[in-house]
Amino acid sequence: MSAMLSACPSLVLNADFRPLSYFPLSLWSWQDAVKAVLSDRVNIVAEYPEKVHSPSFTMALPSVISLKEYVKPTDRPAFTRFNVFLRDKLTCQYCGEPFTAQSLTFDHVVPRTYGGGTSWENVVASCSPCNLKKGGRTPKEADMPLLKHPRQPTPWELQENGRGFPPNFLHESWGDFLYWDTELEN
Repeated sequence: MSAMLSACPSLVLNADFRPLSYFPLSLWSWQDAVKAVLSDRVNIVAEYPEKVHSPSFTMALPSVISLKEYVKPTDRPAFTRFNVFLRDKLTCQYCGEPFTAQSLTFDHVVPRTYGGGTSWENVVASCSPCNLKKGGRTPKEADMPLLKHPRQPTPWELQENGRGFPPNFLHESWGDFLYWDTELEN
């Protein structure tokens, strides 16, 4: 039974009914979702058919929950390897080929040996062959122009980019909340 329940994560929405994040998708385990419901921190928006039981009550597992209090999104996204990849849409900034996050590396545009720092403005997603080809040179020295010059993205840009890479598991009850601002079909 516990294996079946582990396949029942809850999509977490902010109080405005937007996901807290798209990539990674804001999901809580069924246990955390049930605790949040019982502590009255969230509203249940949609439920799975699966139920959990205790001696005193039965509860359908929440598939979508919304926070009762609005959480203000951060103004500055964290500078992480994954967020660099997300900013660059999982695409090598030298050859333009798309890759999985596991096969990408990151490259210092101005090499550290030249005084280049590890920052939003100097790090790009790069495939291993391009990273090796560029080596410890600048893009100009390596004759490898960048597709886009690196800069700090906004949280909104990262969210938008993340929406282009849906997770492997999307429950049918989540659709109305993940793509709430897309045009409806006739």
